[in-house]
Amino acid sequence: MSRGWIAAGLCGVIILGLGGCATKEMVMMSPSPPPPPPAAPPPAQMWIDTRADQEIAAETYAPIIENPLKLVSAEPVSTFSIDVDSGSYSNVRRILNQGARPPSDAVRIEELINYFDYDYAAPPSADQPFAVHTEVAAAPWNRQRQLLRIGIQGYRVPAAQVPAANLVFLIDTSGSMQDQNKLPLLKQSLRLLVKQLSARDRVSIVAYAGSAGQVLPPTPGDRRQTILSALDRLEAGGSTNGGAGIELAYTLAAEAKIESGANWVILATDGDFNVGTVSRDALEGLVASRRNSGVGLITLGFGTGNYNDAIAEHLADVGNGHYAYIDTLSEARKALVDALSTSMLTIASDVKIQVEFNPARVAEYRLIGYQNRLLRAEDFNNDRVDAGEIGAGQNVTALYEIALVGGAGTQVDPLRYQAPAAQTSAVEGLDAELAFVKLRYKRPGEATSQLISQPVIATDGARAGSESLRFAAAVAAFGDRLRGGQIVGEFGYAQVLETAGAARGSDPFGIRGEFLQMVALAQALE
Repeated sequence: MSRGWIAAGLCGVIILGLGGCATKEMVMMSPSPPPPPPAAPPPAQMWIDTRADQEIAAETYAPIIENPLKLVSAEPVSTFSIDVDSGSYSNVRRILNQGARPPSDAVRIEELINYFDYDYAAPPSADQPFAVHTEVAAAPWNRQRQLLRIGIQGYRVPAAQVPAANLVFLIDTSGSMQDQNKLPLLKQSLRLLVKQLSARDRVSIVAYAGSAGQVLPPTPGDRRQTILSALDRLEAGGSTNGGAGIELAYTLAAEAKIESGANWVILATDGDFNVGTVSRDALEGLVASRRNSGVGLITLGFGTGNYNDAIAEHLADVGNGHYAYIDTLSEARKALVDALSTSMLTIASDVKIQVEFNPARVAEYRLIGYQNRLLRAEDFNNDRVDAGEIGAGQNVTALYEIALVGGAGTQVDPLRYQAPAAQTSAVEGLDAELAFVKLRYKRPGEATSQLISQPVIATDGARAGSESLRFAAAVAAFGDRLRGGQIVGEFGYAQVLETAGAARGSDPFGIRGEFLQMVALAQALE
């Protein structure tokens, strides 16, 4: 509450221009008529919205340029790197819960989609680290167009086979981390992770503010009290020298490295680097130089106001890791406790997807999301080009919106000087294919990639699709609606609620139910 409202609550009278309280004597001495009664104070929510909007306006997000609609006859191949990050989802949730609308650049649709598990069938053995699933169905926002879903499910490693973990907690203890939703929540979150460790695991702690320092040397994971006491001693204060902290953390991780284990630096910060190496390019270069050391980087974002999402997300990308935003202790459990046996164990690295659309069947396509993961066609076969990683048990989903040849859903005129589409599919049997999907990946520690490929066979594109596809479509529509509705048009929050509600399915932890609440809140704030 502002001081003005506090004063009004104490005195009961507000005289405009004075900023204080009017006494009985002041009113009697004034020769002018009494002022009109003050306007009713704005609702509390309006004041909260204004403050939240101001805080969020100070946050930093990398610009997102929408993927254009493409003609298959002109550009039949689409190539991108997979992305298992989920930080955008919990960050959007935090902003909505503050009573504000997220900036469009805060909404990375692929991260919203990949926040959820879609119960894809896993490969039966580790010989092939993931299974590929495809499906085509009508787009809920335009039934004259279709959605192609590509789902990747990682091999689920049995608990007994999960290797030991070498974890270096790299903790931002600068002055900007004092708020309750920053360092205090960070320490609570890491406590959840520590309780899952065993004697074969190793934990180190590095704190950085104006300078970086070792708080805890490599320590067996079962010495929980020692680790937790070190966490409890951390206090916020000073400026932020993230570059020095990163260098020290990687040095400790290398000293305690567990061969054939999971070796990670876990950077927990609000991203407000302001001393030493501060530019995003320089920090990314520092992390990229350690990428081949066998130590990955996980970034955990905290806080609001000065939060730098752009740095947190990109550092994880170049560090062969993933990014999560922690807004609640429940999110910390999901991102850290559940991840200990999944995303921290990399089963495939440099995973790239390439889709070739059949011009005899598909006229147009648009990749939904993944704007900062796009690759050139020639990058697909280049094993020196970095791409995303998949952890044990993780699944990844990508959606394409497509329009069929001769269908009413096309939005771009066909090219005048191209051969008729029917002549481009002369090979017998290809006319039944909508697209051909190829994936490249490397096994951990290997430099040469493996190839998986399979066709997408044409089906009844008018059908509604599976429950999981319909829910993923609803999440994509929600993200696009937050970004302005370039893809979904007039398909509003009410339609998103209807689509997601009908496809909610089994929801034992209420995660999908929480999504419905987010959509309803966004609708109320519109």
